[in-house]
Amino acid sequence: MKVYVGDRTIDGVSVRVNGAPLDPRTDLARFTPNGFEWSYEGQEPRQLALALLADHLGDGKEALKLADIFMRNVVANFDNEWELRGEDIDAALRVLRPQVTA
Repeated sequence: MKVYVGDRTIDGVSVRVNGAPLDPRTDLARFTPNGFEWSYEGQEPRQLALALLADHLGDGKEALKLADIFMRNVVANFDNEWELRGEDIDAALRVLRPQVTA
């Protein structure tokens, strides 16, 4: 299972999946030109939510549908440094999916 790690350093933020940089998936949507952020609700955390979901689910359409609620309920609550496993995303989605209208 994949492991996602975020770190905020003096050089900026870094988000990696299994040690490699996480693709921001701007091919699906570009919410911001400023890259990833977390710990609040906004466009940069929304871009991170989209990237996490697209990578984990392998489904861009589903990731777009869930990005906002995932940002508000998961990404906005990350600490400066965080780790998220695939099973953590699955657990969050079991709770959040029923709240999203088609």
